[in-house]
Amino acid sequence: MTVMGVWQLSVYQSKTANATAQRAAAAPVELQSLFSIDEGLPSKAVGRRVTVDGTWGPAADQVLIADRLQDGRAGQWVVSPLKLSSTDAVMIVRGWVASPSDPAVTAPSGPVRLSGSVVASEAEDSSDDAAKGRVLSSLRIPTIVHLVNYRVYDAFVVQSAVDSGVVPSPAPAIVAPPPPPTDHAGLRNVAYAVQWWIFAAFTLWMWARMVLDAHREPDQGPSADPGTDDPGTDDPAAGDSGTGDRVGEAVESSGTVSA
Repeated sequence: MTVMGVWQLSVYQSKTANATAQRAAAAPVELQSLFSIDEGLPSKAVGRRVTVDGTWGPAADQVLIADRLQDGRAGQWVVSPLKLSSTDAVMIVRGWVASPSDPAVTAPSGPVRLSGSVVASEAEDSSDDAAKGRVLSSLRIPTIVHLVNYRVYDAFVVQSAVDSGVVPSPAPAIVAPPPPPTDHAGLRNVAYAVQWWIFAAFTLWMWARMVLDAHREPDQGPSADPGTDDPGTDDPAAGDSGTGDRVGEAVESSGTVSA
């Protein structure tokens, strides 16, 4: 039963891994088809591969994200706005550079079509960094919206390739997107696993009860003295009392005893 529970758990893990991999391997779709700029980032969109058409935004709106490792080296991520319209944009993680003075930091311009993966904002607050310049400590849309004068999507796209348009040279090193969130699948198998383990625990409990019952001393009931008969019939005192009563009844007033 324990082995069956472990097997059911492994089935769940396998189904979950396959579902998560399918999300990352799904064919790219247009970013706008997943959600609109007026919506918050839905969980189903995180990790999805997308394509984006637009025009690179102003170079002044480009930011760097500090303390990013690439092949064991510390550097920065280069994040540039891609305008989808005159009022809307999405922030693109173009890649990694070793320092802010790297020539690859130069912001691109012109129309472009690119593909990449959708990622969510990081949890660390970087709102204080906005007043210090364009080097931020974390990748957060709530911080960036205060640095630009147009609307931005509630998500980043980590660029993987430029499908059309001018590719700047030199260009930042491509950044591997973070792994997509886990898509839990086969939760029924988890329930089966727990069920098998409950059966195993119940079997052990029943076996322990049976062993205890088999080794328990039999109950000793109250036992009578084998040499003692019914006290109601053989009590000498009772016998004497009965005889005395009969003798008393047989004594006449004359003081003689009847035969």
